[in-house]
Amino acid sequence: MASPDLAAGDGSYDFHLRSLSAASRDSAAASDPASDPNLLQSVRRVCEMCRTAKEAKDEMVARAFPVMGKLFQRCAAAPTQAVASTGVLLLTILQFFLDFGEAVLHDADGSLKTFFRSCLSREFADPIVAERTVEFLVTNKTKILSSFPNLIPQFYPLLLKLIASNGERLENKFSEVLPLMMSAGSFLPLFLSLMDLPMLVVALEKVERSSGTLIGSSIATIQKSAAPEMLLALMDEAYTGSAVEEPSGNSGSDDSGPLDLTDPMFLDLLKDENDGIAAKHWISPTISSTLQAAFNSPQSDRLKQSLEMAPRFLTLYFATALRDVNDSLLCALIPVVMSRYAAMFPDKVFSFKVRERLSDFILAAFQRSPNIIAVLKKPITDRLGEAHDNLAKTELALHLCWAIGEHGAGGVGHKDVARELFENLELLLYENLATSRLGLSQEPGSDSMGASSRKSSQARLLCFVVTAIAKLATCHSELLPRARVSLGRSFPNLRQEGLATGL
Repeated sequence: MASPDLAAGDGSYDFHLRSLSAASRDSAAASDPASDPNLLQSVRRVCEMCRTAKEAKDEMVARAFPVMGKLFQRCAAAPTQAVASTGVLLLTILQFFLDFGEAVLHDADGSLKTFFRSCLSREFADPIVAERTVEFLVTNKTKILSSFPNLIPQFYPLLLKLIASNGERLENKFSEVLPLMMSAGSFLPLFLSLMDLPMLVVALEKVERSSGTLIGSSIATIQKSAAPEMLLALMDEAYTGSAVEEPSGNSGSDDSGPLDLTDPMFLDLLKDENDGIAAKHWISPTISSTLQAAFNSPQSDRLKQSLEMAPRFLTLYFATALRDVNDSLLCALIPVVMSRYAAMFPDKVFSFKVRERLSDFILAAFQRSPNIIAVLKKPITDRLGEAHDNLAKTELALHLCWAIGEHGAGGVGHKDVARELFENLELLLYENLATSRLGLSQEPGSDSMGASSRKSSQARLLCFVVTAIAKLATCHSELLPRARVSLGRSFPNLRQEGLATGL
């Protein structure tokens, strides 16, 4: 006996299915298939009836699937000049695929990717589509994580464009999606993208000013990536300290010129899909002109919100990393974190919040796995050598000195590493005491606020260097004679400069 849901008449399953079938093959609606407001209602009613049916449920699902599939493809193929948004309609059909796909052996992976590439790439700035997309991902996160684990990591750049465009009103829901973006292939570039969320907003707003609304056409130009080569190069940087070469090609445009669509910085910021290691666009000449333009204009609400959201997203990212990833990925991430310590969007409050989170992560990673210090000996010594470049690098060196001493350069089993790091600390100590870089010998009255800050920062660094030397010698007794000599030579100078009381 047929289910009552299958009976003919207005509002029945057959009525709505006929409406959808007609829309899926009506050539007159091909240019704008979502323009009929009744179409979404029919899709919802069919989904609801299939979900609540007690009899003939399998038959209802089997009859609806071909119709839903044709309608999905027609909407996804709608021209970019279509007036009506297809996003909500496609998401509703996708929910049908996820709910009932197993019953008809339907793999929704292709449909999900089609939605991201053909619809969300054009409608990420639409507030309704953006909200429905995040809600869809949150609702189905368990199923997506188990059945399509690479989907969200693949399209995380597009999702970052979504949150950059729509701001804090979606932050809480977006935070539930953020951990799903992390996989082995997206772990490192995701960190860089979160760091550059304010720059993404600047780029989106520049496109908006030059080309009009962001809704309706895809602005991403996917550059062919040398992802495997870049990944190997970054891992080499993590373990050996060697530098990653800048990608070949145009490295930027004239500072006074517009943001060129072919500029690597533009391509990297506005891409839709994760294609490997992000380009080092902070070395592009375009960055200075872009930042200068941002400084010369009042901050938009979107930019202000991104400056607030990015540190919170980084907190969530680091917490997930410390909980879930292995030491190998941490060893790859920490040198990248150190390289970005002094390279970020130069808003003072933003920089302070981000550096605080970067420092906390580095110290927490060393606390979790002290042996990482020994593995990353070369990048650490390189950063110690840059301690005098600017205040940010001095602050980073201070934290690294503390970690070296606190964890004995990786533990009692790493005597060779401890000796080499000890020698670098000695060099840093003698260099500070023997030069005027501390700013301690300035004549009274000649000091400025900048010089005073440098003096205070370098004095703190010197205290941490001396403490690290003492702690290393305590952990590795063979270093005790050298430590006595180093500290014996240092204390008279420290007392003379008024710093001994801080030790």
